[in-house]
Amino acid sequence: MADFNVVLDAGDVAGGVINTVIEIPKWSTLKIEWNRKLAIFELDRVEPSIFAKPTNYGFIPQTLDEDGDELDTLVITNDPIPTGVYLKARVIAVLNFEDDGEMDHKVVCVPDDDRNTGDQITSLDQLHDQWKLKIEHHFNHYKDLKKPGSTKVLGWGDAAAAKAIIEECVERYAKEA
Repeated sequence: MADFNVVLDAGDVAGGVINTVIEIPKWSTLKIEWNRKLAIFELDRVEPSIFAKPTNYGFIPQTLDEDGDELDTLVITNDPIPTGVYLKARVIAVLNFEDDGEMDHKVVCVPDDDRNTGDQITSLDQLHDQWKLKIEHHFNHYKDLKKPGSTKVLGWGDAAAAKAIIEECVERYAKEA
């Protein structure tokens, strides 16, 4: 397996098309994380089934968020995308999220070539309110059985806000690399 932080960069951030690598497929209870020091995926823990991921979960190579990990992505598709799959994705929004007092943003995106939707999803406004409520509920509560109250959704930002956060995370990665 390749080291994604070596063979990929963040993508065309200004153009709104990023590179992302899937860690956790949609509906999985396995908390799989990219270990950048070893350049491998590892199983961090198994979550209770009530906390299965409601969307595909990945990361943007060559980025570092404020929590010290690569910047996370939530990739919207009907089907789960397997761990380790790389794709180009169109940025549509960001979930501003705090975990144990640290910012842990989630960039919301869709595959850049999504023939299922005809590439019609281009903004957060096109996602129904119930989808947003499910995502907020998941991230507000997924640690409740171990550490209640340690996570907090702080709201949503549009694609421009997401791109600004990605740029900050690219700069942070460059300084630490």
